Amino acid sequence: MEFKKGPIEGVKVTAFKKFIDERGWLAELFRHDEVPAEFHPAMAYISITNPGVLRGPHEHVDQADLFAWVGPGDFKLTLWDNRAESPTYLNRMELCLGINNPGSVIVPKGVVHCYRCISHEPGWVINCPNRLFAGEGKREPIDEIRHEDNPENPFVKDEAARRVHV
Repeated sequence: MEFKKGPIEGVKVTAFKKFIDERGWLAELFRHDEVPAEFHPAMAYISITNPGVLRGPHEHVDQADLFAWVGPGDFKLTLWDNRAESPTYLNRMELCLGINNPGSVIVPKGVVHCYRCISHEPGWVINCPNRLFAGEGKREPIDEIRHEDNPENPFVKDEAARRVHV
């Protein structure tokens, strides 16, 4: 599989506008009037990733993710369009987000994604997916195709030597 650098259909990157005053700052993570209905969140969670750790790559069959990176920490996010029907099939995007570049990214279903904490301190990631994890009451299979344990993984061959995953 040969990937080429370029935008990916349906991926929406939004830089946060910080509202700063003497108390600190505030930024809107998402607004229903700015996010298409198919991406409206069904839940939200926060995770902490240690320096150097890679989460993913994986993709979802039905779920879309709305990630928000506000700090602490910085991340390198890599996306691969794995949807054969997409006009941007086999495109690859890389972004750096976090304390130094706060923003959000909508990752549509079928887009493979991973992120690595590139700061010296642990980083925080907020995710607001449009599906409940493991469905209502956590009674359904998890919607995830994991690529990180596949030694023939075409998505991060360039990082294989440095890879740590969870």
